[in-house]
Amino acid sequence: MNASPSQALNDEPLLGELNHYLRADERRAVATIGERLIDAAGGLDRLPDYRLMVAYGGGKDSSYTVAMLRATQLHLSVLHGRTFQLRIANMRHAGVPDAVMANIDRVYRALHLFDDPRVEMLVVDHQQIRPFERHLPFPADVQAMNRFDVLMNGHRTAGDGRPTFCNSCNLAVADFYGRAAWWQGGVDAVVTGDSRKEQKHYFTWIMRLAQRLGLNVDECRRQGFRGLLQALDGVAQSYFVELFGEGFDQQREERRVACGDEHADPAFVSIYDLVSYKVEDHWELITEFLDFRFEELAFSFTESDCANPLLMAHFRGLKAEYVQGRRYNQGIAEYLELAQALMRKKEMPQRLIDLAMAAYADEQGMLARRTLATRFAEQAFGLDEAQLVCMQFAPFVDRGRELSSFVGLCHAQHLGNLDDLHRILAGVHNDPSLSQWLTQVSGLPLPALRSLYAHQRIDFDSDATLIARVRAGDPHKGRISRYDPATGETVVELVSGR
Repeated sequence: MNASPSQALNDEPLLGELNHYLRADERRAVATIGERLIDAAGGLDRLPDYRLMVAYGGGKDSSYTVAMLRATQLHLSVLHGRTFQLRIANMRHAGVPDAVMANIDRVYRALHLFDDPRVEMLVVDHQQIRPFERHLPFPADVQAMNRFDVLMNGHRTAGDGRPTFCNSCNLAVADFYGRAAWWQGGVDAVVTGDSRKEQKHYFTWIMRLAQRLGLNVDECRRQGFRGLLQALDGVAQSYFVELFGEGFDQQREERRVACGDEHADPAFVSIYDLVSYKVEDHWELITEFLDFRFEELAFSFTESDCANPLLMAHFRGLKAEYVQGRRYNQGIAEYLELAQALMRKKEMPQRLIDLAMAAYADEQGMLARRTLATRFAEQAFGLDEAQLVCMQFAPFVDRGRELSSFVGLCHAQHLGNLDDLHRILAGVHNDPSLSQWLTQVSGLPLPALRSLYAHQRIDFDSDATLIARVRAGDPHKGRISRYDPATGETVVELVSGR
């Protein structure tokens, strides 16, 4: 769509406002991105039909990327009287709190995106794609799917942070790209902040993972982006077979990765070499012009688009209190040690590290965060504290190896029912009252509990399982030392998180 003279006139003052917040090197980057997009489109005459997509999670870094692309769109309109079409796609999952949607809405308003025919803002809730609205209800079926995945991953790994919350979510991100990039005729290109080296590394890692699973990676390699999604679909299917066990065909089918079609073949446009993702370098742009707010659930350690890290810390506290016989706050302190290391590794400014740590500065702060985490777990996933505690014991895997410990420490009234509980989980006994209690205390239906009973807890010291191999390649983990009151010794644990 060519920019009309009146449109270009409207674009100029907004571009001037944006340029006021951009450094000289960022303004040069905008011009360079514009030149690259003209080349990618095949010249100025084809630019108005060129469709570019950017994935927008609602965090600080993706907000900056959206702002830079909007500046580029305005720059080309003012300079040449024509510009590209921009698709902004926002993937939601249960861990995305309302505060993130509020940040997205403020960013869109600051950039004057509403009612601009050259921009489409989409919300992708798994298979449902809708125009952005500030208070768009989150689908109950997607929440239920996310809840089931958290519980199944959590019970197989005893609540280990990254596998519990991120493995299924990362596969859902691949599905999101397949749906958003091909929606209604598709886009010509997808912008990324990853370098070509990072893209190649990720592609190679996925293909090796797929090849080890017996997939035809040669065919995937020939198809580029679509091939990558096809490989990820194969990985996803293997992952969920391993996670759920047999008899969950519908659940696996619901989690397939969309692989696009032959009608579109989006390229990748990297802006890695032109932008800085150190938020300190564009703090005023983010916090003043875009009105991005690092508040409560909109900021959890390394994440500003997801509140799940709050629950990862909460899990560590619950494990310390209920499983290890220590204090909740001791577990939190250990997670804070990991979180600070991850934040520094991501080069987050000291002001954000201080902000994250200040929330846990004293007993009152710890209690307030625990209350917040409890409330968020209930609202986002429909899980109460008893169900979260149950997950930390992983009492059902390995044929209920930890069941007696869990029942004895948390539900002593059922100690006399242990044999019957084992028989129910093994599928050789039926007691409606006890079955209902198992479902209530775990949050899982009986078929899922019986699948857990037949499977082993994931051994992260072995590469025998796909779940263990995925975590082995995940950099978001670290070793922490803790005192074991039962043995009087210091124990070193590898803990993952965000």
